[in-house]
Amino acid sequence: MLIHRAMRGSSLGAVLLLTACVSCSGGGGGSAPAPPPPPVASPPSAPPASTTPITGAQHHADMMSKLGLSSLLPARSPDENEPNGANYDESVANPYPDLPDPLVSDSGQSISNAQDWNTVRRDEILEHFEREIYGRVPASAPQLSWRVESTETSTLQGQSVLIRDVVATPNAPVDGIDVEIRMSLVTPTGQASPPPVLVMLGPDTTTPPAVPDSHGDLPRQHLLIENGWGYAMLSTDSIQPDNADGLSRGVIGYAAEGGYRDPEDWGALRAWAWGSSQALTYLRSLNDIDPDRIGIEGVSRYGKAALVAMAFDERFSAGLIASSGKGGATLLRRDFGESVTNLANPGAFHWMAGNFLKYADAAPDGLNPGDLPVDSHQLIALCAPRPVFVSIGIPEQGDSLWLDHFGTFKATLAANPVYELLGTTGLSPMPTDTAELPPVNTSLTDGPLAWRQHDGGHTDRPNIAPFTAWAEGQL
Repeated sequence: MLIHRAMRGSSLGAVLLLTACVSCSGGGGGSAPAPPPPPVASPPSAPPASTTPITGAQHHADMMSKLGLSSLLPARSPDENEPNGANYDESVANPYPDLPDPLVSDSGQSISNAQDWNTVRRDEILEHFEREIYGRVPASAPQLSWRVESTETSTLQGQSVLIRDVVATPNAPVDGIDVEIRMSLVTPTGQASPPPVLVMLGPDTTTPPAVPDSHGDLPRQHLLIENGWGYAMLSTDSIQPDNADGLSRGVIGYAAEGGYRDPEDWGALRAWAWGSSQALTYLRSLNDIDPDRIGIEGVSRYGKAALVAMAFDERFSAGLIASSGKGGATLLRRDFGESVTNLANPGAFHWMAGNFLKYADAAPDGLNPGDLPVDSHQLIALCAPRPVFVSIGIPEQGDSLWLDHFGTFKATLAANPVYELLGTTGLSPMPTDTAELPPVNTSLTDGPLAWRQHDGGHTDRPNIAPFTAWAEGQL
């Protein structure tokens, strides 16, 4: 049966107290531990007197002014033959070859035990990512109440399932800015114990019909149910629109009351990650879900956000990070495919903190990607020792070289020492030759840090079955 959940638009508004609202959820008793309070950021800039929303171009120009930047290096074209085309030559892909060491503190102290990692180094790395790359969650972020809008029972892959349409709205209004976060929760019923659930990030909450792809793989949601998992499709668009004009709307616009961001304020990736954490708090309050087996998944830009969510929120039990590219699991320092300049220019800067623009400065003495205090291997390391499965496809099927497959593998390798420090096997089996990508469809899934390049395209469908088998063993 086709399960379809259409998105709706409209809502309430604003700020007060975080509530799982279990009494109105219909989802059972128990209360989840409150998430850690968000870090306090600078007060937002005052909104303009006009009621006309600020455009993305105005947001970008304002941030450039705040940072004292006159121009940025141009964004790269995916076509290497175009002016300013991307580099796909591995021999010149590492202009900044020295990665920041995840096991050396900012003061130069060697991190040689789990206590030093947990009390010193992890916090330092988080601070760098917040300040320079993804941004801080402001104290004015909305406090939410969740409610179940509708429930129904159905059948998926021969399995009886319960479908819940869930909505979160702020507890206090902000004039002219509506926020209504939507999630479709689908869980198998009749099992002996509560199932694990995978939070799936994407623009809507629609479960596709059971139509196999060219490789014979069913849609991801069907495969999860078939393998005993539930899933929660969380609409990222209902958290924060995926465009620069949307910076005056969604939770970012709500927190700034429609005004401009400050350089350390959150971008869309951090906002989507924040929304994932709010959803996790709600899911952990339900008695028909295993609270210790809730993972997070995303492909492409949603893979970036899923990795950010898992790095910042240690309550997520596992992650499936697919084809995430720059800003996700691929090394930012590498000049291969997508570039830091692409993330800093008007087309994608809304994903990032304002401070990130500094690393694409066109001035001769400006900062560059080699000046970043952290890189993506440390983002993966922040997930340790929890299980993380890094997934990618092949260019021949549409998972473009733009994503920098080898840069993703190198970041995974560079995160491994933190997993080992924390007492796990890390990436296993470790390839004997790490100067090349492992062969396609080779599963490096014996440890909590897993890698698998499947033979499909820009999707993680072919890795869902390997992921669920691996996660069952890890969890």
